[in-house]
Amino acid sequence: MRAVLASHNKKKMKEMREILSQLGVEVVSQADVGVDLEPEETGTTFEENARIKAAAIMEATGLPAIADDSGLVVDALDGAPGVYSARYGGEGLDDTDRWKLLLKNMEGKTDRACRFVSVICCVLPNGEEVMSRGEVHGVVAQGPSGDGGFGYDPIFYLPERGCTMAQLSAEEKNAISHRGNALRAFREEWERRYGTDQ
Repeated sequence: MRAVLASHNKKKMKEMREILSQLGVEVVSQADVGVDLEPEETGTTFEENARIKAAAIMEATGLPAIADDSGLVVDALDGAPGVYSARYGGEGLDDTDRWKLLLKNMEGKTDRACRFVSVICCVLPNGEEVMSRGEVHGVVAQGPSGDGGFGYDPIFYLPERGCTMAQLSAEEKNAISHRGNALRAFREEWERRYGTDQ
């Protein structure tokens, strides 16, 4: 079975292909099927946004579509940046600007608990939907460490590892990350419903 990834992110494409190829699912890009859409993420939850993106690409292509929505949830900031993680602080900011803003907003906060969340949704042309959620818990560091990963990884501290997400190797990160956990949960649900040869 072929499924279109509702993202232009090459890192997401690589992760999705590695996991889903084991299920007999060939993940292709929007460019592979001649579509170039950026559905507006109007949802207030990761689940809603993942569904919006997957449904829009499925409708445009007539093929099963897979999307993920992910972000950082900080308890002391009432769940921010949450679904707005990639747009935190508005247009024109890059990853470094966003985590710098987050650290500024955390000044004076004693509760530094946070979690990365990833929700993966696949919408099939027959209306069926497979959805999974993965999380990894940590604390907001006092400052950045590490040069791996992307996004908020340099300030996402893992107490049990004694380092930030940005200090892990790609293999170590995939083993514990929110997206890795969501993909494993997705795989389990897919196998339960459809087996490994669609």
